[in-house]
Amino acid sequence: MHNLKIRLIVMNFLQFFVWGSWLITIGIFWFQTKQWDGAQFGAVFSTLGIASLIMPTLMGIVADRWMNAERLYGILHLLSGISIFSLAFVSSPTMFFWIMLVAMLFYMPTIALTNSIAYNALKNENLDVEKSFPPIRIWGTIGFIIAMWVVNLSGNKASEVQFYISGIVSVFLAVYSFTLPACPPPAKNEKPTSLIQSLGLDAFKLFANKQMAIFFIFSMFLGAALQLTNMYGDTFLDDFKNIPQYADSFVVKYSTIIMSISQVSETLFILAIPFFLKRYGIKSVMLMSMFAWVLRFALFGFGNPEGGLWMIILSMIVYG
Repeated sequence: MHNLKIRLIVMNFLQFFVWGSWLITIGIFWFQTKQWDGAQFGAVFSTLGIASLIMPTLMGIVADRWMNAERLYGILHLLSGISIFSLAFVSSPTMFFWIMLVAMLFYMPTIALTNSIAYNALKNENLDVEKSFPPIRIWGTIGFIIAMWVVNLSGNKASEVQFYISGIVSVFLAVYSFTLPACPPPAKNEKPTSLIQSLGLDAFKLFANKQMAIFFIFSMFLGAALQLTNMYGDTFLDDFKNIPQYADSFVVKYSTIIMSISQVSETLFILAIPFFLKRYGIKSVMLMSMFAWVLRFALFGFGNPEGGLWMIILSMIVYG
């Protein structure tokens, strides 16, 4: 395998390992270890959305005009890693919210920067981006899954150690990023565009198209369903320990590993997307996905660690 591809695989693996170390298990830590309020937990998860609305665009402008993407990527991961690491020492939900917001403001733009760095590096090596990038990107999902397994098998799904793991790996990735191929700002010498264009606000014109507006609205609903799963899925399974007959069940002990089946399924079904889009079209695929979420939550709700284990497993597969 090309040396560059291996380096980019490591970057993608660590990028999502950082996220997978806490994203699915934070609910168990919040509700069962800290026993904090549910409404405040919702606010904490909103930081992902808030950061995603603001920072990727702003950092994209910086990477386009003023700073090498790999350097900006490293700085953001360093600051994100320190912030996530410090979550382990927080004793109040309000402070946890603010530190998480800071962490996400630094972390969320790194997802897009990962792609920019990879695309630029592959192009500079005269490699076919469309063929080369997907096998590299899939290692990000693998990293997310491995992180979930590490946290579960090490017995830290309910402890603050998950933030130690994420923070340390993020700082390591920050250092590693400075060894990546240079990705200079492509628009450094171009004339500045309007503020509206720079911030991507002209994209709202697309809402004038009825079909695009419907597509975006449905996408938002799907995104909300996804976050509900991320927020409460693992702690829901772990809560079966409060029922004596399920206290020592496989589901309780390895709830995070069971949740990881969702990511495995997602990885496999992504490969089928081109076939379904070509055969059925985007409308039918969107309807299938909405129905799949209904089925996912129904199976999740009716399943249990003994006779209903098959429902829980099937709900993870349907997630894909």
